[in-house]
Amino acid sequence: MTMVLPTFPERKVGLTEGYSKNSNHNGMTLLCLLYKRIKRTLMSCTFQLTKAPEHLLQALHEVIPHCELIAQQLPETPISLWLIPPVFPTDRLDDEVIRRIWNDTPYWIFCWASGLAMAQWILAEPHHVKDKVVLDFGAGSGVVAIAAKMAGAKRVICCDIDQVSLNACRENALLNDVELEYLDDLYKAEQVDILLAADVLYDQCNRFFLDEFLKFAPEVWVADSRVKNFSHTKYQKIDERSASTWPDLDEAKEFRNVSFYKTL
Repeated sequence: MTMVLPTFPERKVGLTEGYSKNSNHNGMTLLCLLYKRIKRTLMSCTFQLTKAPEHLLQALHEVIPHCELIAQQLPETPISLWLIPPVFPTDRLDDEVIRRIWNDTPYWIFCWASGLAMAQWILAEPHHVKDKVVLDFGAGSGVVAIAAKMAGAKRVICCDIDQVSLNACRENALLNDVELEYLDDLYKAEQVDILLAADVLYDQCNRFFLDEFLKFAPEVWVADSRVKNFSHTKYQKIDERSASTWPDLDEAKEFRNVSFYKTL
C-alpha cells in the first residue's frame, strides 16, 4: 500500500530551541514528523492482535481520525505499549485535523527515545529502583513507570497533567500485568525514594523542574535527547545511550543519543 503524504517543508529543531509539549511550536514539530514516512523495518518489534481499548481509540480519533493503536513490544525490552502503527494512515490530513494535532498533540501514542532509553537502563540495572518508592514525572505512555515496576520497585507513581496520558498509562500497565499508581499534579505528591523524568527538558521554560524535583526525592534521574548538557550545581551528566522514538519517526541522528543526569 502506497502512502499518500502532503508536501510539507521539513523542519529541524535545534538543541537550544527544544520543543514544548505545551506549545504550538511543538505541535507543529510533531506534525512535521508525522508527515514523514515511518520507514524503519520492524525487525525487533512484536505486534499483538489484542483489540485496543475503546476509550483510548476515541481520544485518539478526536485528534486524528481513522488512526489505530497497536500493542507493540519495544526494542530490547519485555514491555508492550499501545502505540500508533509504524505506518501512518494513508489518507491526507485536512486543515481541521492539522489544527487538532497542533493544539492537542497526543504524545502518549509514541514511546519517545528518552523514555525508551531510561526503561532499557532500569531493566538492565534494576538495583537502582528495587524495593523503592518511585515517581515517574511526565509519564506519557508509562514506559518508565512500567520498567521500574518490572525491575522490582516497591511502588511506582505515574505523574502527568494530561488525563488521557494517565488513561494510557493505566491501559499499558494492564497490558504488562503490573500495578501502578496515578497522579495528575506533582505538587500533590508524597516524598518518594527516587524521581525519574524522561524527555521533560524539551523547553527552556521547564528547567525550573530541576529544582522542584529535589523537593520530592533525594535522588533524581533525568534522561533527555534534546539537551546534551546543562549546568546545575545539584546534577551531573553520567552517561549517554542510543535509542529512537518508537515507532521510529526518522528523527535526526543527534536526537537518538540520550543523555542521563543524576543528582549529586
